[in-house]
Amino acid sequence: MTTQRPERVQEAIREEVAKIVQQEIKDPRIGFITITKVELTRDLRFARIYFSILGDPKDKHKALKGLNNAKGYIKGRLADKVKLRFMPDIAFKIDDSFEYTKHIYDLLDKLKKERKEDGPDNQDDKGE
Repeated sequence: MTTQRPERVQEAIREEVAKIVQQEIKDPRIGFITITKVELTRDLRFARIYFSILGDPKDKHKALKGLNNAKGYIKGRLADKVKLRFMPDIAFKIDDSFEYTKHIYDLLDKLKKERKEDGPDNQDDKGE
């Protein structure tokens, strides 16, 4: 059952970082972000914190800079809220999975439309 502890710690860190960023950080570069997930190393010494934000790449990188500037404050607040023997070092990463998923769905929709335009006669030419 050792795999449950890292998962619980990851979720606790995700929830607390989300609260800290939304309620305590006043940096205008950060805007409205969502903390999507946290990945911890096995020894719980390093946490990669993923976030998503709507907007263009410039907005995302501004938010990343804002989070990195607030990293010390966030880590200190985390130490107060999540009781661990060692508070992991943290790094923020942009989570592009939502945009990637949307891109895949857009491509699939485009393929579906192209197939409909070709007509039912051309959908499967195998075996002729």
